Amino acid sequence: MSGSRQKWKALIVDDEELARKLLREMLSSHPEIEIAAECGNGMEAVKATTEYKPDLLFLDVQMPKLTGFDVLELIERDNVGVIFVTAYDQYAMKAFEVHAVDYLLKPFSRERFEAALERAKHQKPKREVDPAELGAAARPAGQYAERIVVKDGTKVTLIPVMKLDYAEALDDYVSLATEGKKHLKQQTISGLELALDPRLFVRIHRSYLVNLERVTRIEPYGKDSKVAILTNGVRLPVSRAGYARLKALLDEKN
Repeated sequence: MSGSRQKWKALIVDDEELARKLLREMLSSHPEIEIAAECGNGMEAVKATTEYKPDLLFLDVQMPKLTGFDVLELIERDNVGVIFVTAYDQYAMKAFEVHAVDYLLKPFSRERFEAALERAKHQKPKREVDPAELGAAARPAGQYAERIVVKDGTKVTLIPVMKLDYAEALDDYVSLATEGKKHLKQQTISGLELALDPRLFVRIHRSYLVNLERVTRIEPYGKDSKVAILTNGVRLPVSRAGYARLKALLDEKN
């Protein structure tokens, strides 16, 4: 986005009507910005972004079903300047600053709004930011993802993390095994590991991350290797480091 342009198309995304109204009022003094749509949830935001192709996105972080980070995973972000609107605390804000993403911390002043808007107008969209990893970095300590968002064409699938059996790394993708099905998601297994509670999900191998609740036993496999047997009978390889992590968690649980 270039600051020399005369017109910008904006979307306001927040599940609170009062928050949308405040942004609308603050934008009323900016005739160069057209509000193309207001969205009360993440699903509406994904559809509206496809329909209106906005230049600016005012995006709430904490919303039911789809968070702001989930929305960013599902949209084409090539030419969209994002301003996060969030109630996250100052500690979490460091994650936004490190990734050079504009943000407004609720409650915010008009001066802070104007500063964020001005930066967004002159700042190139940050395509290199991984929304999932940003979400993990910004999430308050002790909080982890409750669901995983997968997009397949126009279809969006929400997988509750407790229904995830295991994940397998496939280059820059992960294969997510849940309820007898597998879903492919463009994300590294390390990025997924960051988002999940380490007391519930353990990296048993460089290519496998498993739900601890699904592990029934560990068996020897060959001379120096082992396999984890899941409740559904699936057998997953366990590395030496993975076995140490898995054994420590199982011992702690028992």
